[in-house]
Amino acid sequence: MSSTLEVSRAGFYAWLGRGDSKHQLEDRRLTVLIREEHEKSRGTYGAPRIHAALKKRDEICGLHRVERLMRGAGIRSKVRRKYQRTTDSKHAYPVAPNILDQDFTVSAPNHVWVSDITYIPTDEGWLYLASTMDLYSRKVVGWSMSASMPASLVESALEMAIDLRSPLPGLIHHSDRGVQYAAHAFQGLLEQHGLVCSMSRKGNCYETPSRRASFTR
Repeated sequence: MSSTLEVSRAGFYAWLGRGDSKHQLEDRRLTVLIREEHEKSRGTYGAPRIHAALKKRDEICGLHRVERLMRGAGIRSKVRRKYQRTTDSKHAYPVAPNILDQDFTVSAPNHVWVSDITYIPTDEGWLYLASTMDLYSRKVVGWSMSASMPASLVESALEMAIDLRSPLPGLIHHSDRGVQYAAHAFQGLLEQHGLVCSMSRKGNCYETPSRRASFTR
């Protein structure tokens, strides 16, 4: 790995010549440093981390400038897009019966809600999204995001849905049988509001409806 470049601004401009403006020359100099930091990270750093690395080198530039220069130079982080498991059904909690049983036909809002966890790859790692969808309208009525998957992630999504919709007792809440949904705290939240728990059969990816939904009340 090459060592850090020790190049003064004046020396760099003199080396490049005077054909470009000072701003263009500075962009070119910063691009050299950005590429260096990117290579030092083995291609894993995105704009935020490269910007932080440049700040440690006393380079004065904004995050948006770093993003622009990276786009212009074709420098991208290598985001690991391996499959991320969001359902851990190997737990000792009780599992609810499958009341929904693949019947996704609902006649009115706030009769059946479906909850799920998905993940989003970003330059800084994985971001997990827990959502609660009204099966009648296919609209997301509650959601929560986190860099990890604690039980509170799904609880926050359900609490948002309850606050927005104020469902009547008897509403069916359907999910997979993952530990987050089977945990005592989440089950207690369902019981507190009179919601009926339904869970998919193990290992059946067709037990939940399409994830296409819009975020609305």
